[in-house]
Amino acid sequence: MMKQIGFVGLGVMGKPMAMHLRNAGWPVMVWNRTPGKTDALLQCGARIAATLKDLGAACDVVITCVGGTDDVKGCLAELTQTARPGTLFIDHSTIAPEGAQQIHEDLNDKGFRFIDAPITGGSMGAQKGQLTIFCGGSSSDIEEALEILKAYAKRAERVGGPGDGQLMKAVNQIAVGGALIGLCESLAFAKKAGLDVNQAKDIVGSGAAGSWAFDNYGPKVLAEDWSPGFSVKNQLKDFRYCLETAKEIGAAIPGTEVVKKYLQKLEDEGHGEWTTAALYAKLLELNA
Repeated sequence: MMKQIGFVGLGVMGKPMAMHLRNAGWPVMVWNRTPGKTDALLQCGARIAATLKDLGAACDVVITCVGGTDDVKGCLAELTQTARPGTLFIDHSTIAPEGAQQIHEDLNDKGFRFIDAPITGGSMGAQKGQLTIFCGGSSSDIEEALEILKAYAKRAERVGGPGDGQLMKAVNQIAVGGALIGLCESLAFAKKAGLDVNQAKDIVGSGAAGSWAFDNYGPKVLAEDWSPGFSVKNQLKDFRYCLETAKEIGAAIPGTEVVKKYLQKLEDEGHGEWTTAALYAKLLELNA
């Protein structure tokens, strides 16, 4: 008999991930803070939980894809009130590494299992089922989880023990920030220099400067389409975790500090829900 999967959080990433689970044949029960987002899952055969407690009681494996550390802890506090001992919790949110370690310890003390498994690949990766997943936890728990995660992952693997999934996500976000400002800074320069920005994106992106950012965010920059994607607000949240951890371990990440500075300007102007590629628009406003 297949495990009953619970999925909590049907946002830009979570909704297509839950759909992939259903399409792969898993029995799925979902819960979302905004009920309307469950309609598409209901139509494809998922069950809808009225409350988190109902979902916790019904599922063998519970997947969460919500906001920050406090959001995850809040969901788990309700889920574990009714979940059976031995339930496996898999969290795809990006949270503080020390927060993930604490959750591991707290759930283990209560007889539950936990994997911190943050994701990367953006909304397109979620829609295509081509995410990369960094898993932190025990080898046996992660081996069990991989059978489920392959429904929406092109690569998912263990990167270490409790909290290490989140540390690897920090590595990822540091690299993402550098690629983002590389794209936006170069195309803003091309625009101000009077060059054809479309040509600049294509010809520069085909050479040594090419990157995931050029391929995926480049078209949004050219269209000046600031709909997410991955939002400024969420990137800033992730960067805060990166910078906090960098301070703790004595790692210098000056590039991340610079990108955070300009994304913060966008959020301060009320654009926290825009895609991070809107950094291009902010750079165009600036003068040397």
